[in-house]
Amino acid sequence: MPKRTAALELSLPEREPDTPAYHWLYSALRAGVLEGRLRPGARLPSTRDLARQYGLARGTVVNAFELLMSEGYISGSVGSGTYVSKVLPEEFLEAKRPEDAKARAQRMPRRCVSSAARRTTLFTGFEQKPSRAFRPNVPALDKFPTTLWAQIAARRVRRAPVSLLLGCDPMGYKPLREAVAHYLTTSRGVNCEAEQIAIISGVQEALEMTARVLLDPGDRVCMEEPGYIGAGFVFDAFGATVLPRALDIEGITIDEKKMRGAKLIYATPAHQFPLGITMSLPRRLNLLDWAARTGALIFEDDYDSEFRFSGRPVPALQGLDRNGVVLFAGSFNKALFPSLRLGYLVIPPDLVSYFEANQSLARRHAPLLDQAIVCDFITEGHFGRHVRRMREIYAERHSVLLDCARESLEGLLEVSTVEAGLQTVGWLKKGIRAERAAKAAAMQNVEVTPIGRFARGQVRREGLQLGFAAVDASEIRRGVRELGLVLQGLARTP
Repeated sequence: MPKRTAALELSLPEREPDTPAYHWLYSALRAGVLEGRLRPGARLPSTRDLARQYGLARGTVVNAFELLMSEGYISGSVGSGTYVSKVLPEEFLEAKRPEDAKARAQRMPRRCVSSAARRTTLFTGFEQKPSRAFRPNVPALDKFPTTLWAQIAARRVRRAPVSLLLGCDPMGYKPLREAVAHYLTTSRGVNCEAEQIAIISGVQEALEMTARVLLDPGDRVCMEEPGYIGAGFVFDAFGATVLPRALDIEGITIDEKKMRGAKLIYATPAHQFPLGITMSLPRRLNLLDWAARTGALIFEDDYDSEFRFSGRPVPALQGLDRNGVVLFAGSFNKALFPSLRLGYLVIPPDLVSYFEANQSLARRHAPLLDQAIVCDFITEGHFGRHVRRMREIYAERHSVLLDCARESLEGLLEVSTVEAGLQTVGWLKKGIRAERAAKAAAMQNVEVTPIGRFARGQVRREGLQLGFAAVDASEIRRGVRELGLVLQGLARTP
């Protein structure tokens, strides 16, 4: 059997009718190297494959390769493959290089894009850096059962029927939707059927879908202040008018005069982001009553609800809804791991067809094999066990943070006690500014996030978001110690 190369086929420019094949191939490959299309170290197809692809005699390809090799453009030997040279001779570096993308973009005429595109803000994702104190919104990834996950995934792939390789309907893999419906009704008090559930990439996609289906430019949307900026970016992109609503100890405040005409309200009742407030029952009932009377809808982001490590379980706001005014969204990306990109949206029955149609045009469906693996992980009981284990770990790490803060941050930072989640808030004292504290802490390899970054206007109180879930007790202690020194220095600075 002939040996096959792992290199991809090459796309070379058309050969002019009067150009000898040898010269054309040599020139095309040389230009590809000089212009950066064939990058240093890239593997080239074998002479046999290249000859077959372009209908050339193999000897022609061999001769072109030998000349390129003698000039230093490519290197290789029999049996090891042929590669673009990693280090080019000095005279190649003097050859004229094509303009980079930025220079070309500056010369190009201004593009005509939609008003929505101009309103859209880049929402950056996770940093690919080692976790450190006190990075928020990141779970204890070192505790995830990767071996178990790999076993489930391998078994699922080995037994995958043709239907699993083909695809599914836009709302997602039916067995997973059924498993999610059972989980939500049992553990979160949600009233739903599998037919109401859409499997999506996460809460961010749920927000985009909701805005696309429900909002027109100029529609009014209420949001918690401070709150999740990713939601605000979505509403801005769709041209909505965002009405920030202040928070108190019971959650988002309701002022019917200031909220008049609002079509949608975004809230995190179980564990408010970023302050960690749990919305009280009277406030939940008040919010539901307001929505039912005004015709508005509520987007309930069930943020961090799985990780309630103290206090009584708090049922979802959706479970109290008797008028079909709540869209309920959650995610497996924090409960399992962020790169999974799977979540769910529970949709009021009368809106399901609109969301399904939107999904059929936008994404078709979430990756089906991943959905099947998550389904097995849930139905076999692994999800419940993993969440319970994580609650214990996060409770322990939260306790370490509080104990260390009492020792090293007294009089400088008042760290809030929370009952759930991956992070908490520290309120600064002695007139220390949050942005100055964050910059100074970063110099000591400590990561804190000013609360003001989650607000559209001025915050009433200077504070820092402190993540405790992603790092162990020793790193938490180091972070508190370094942060204490930083804040002491800032407190002495006029």
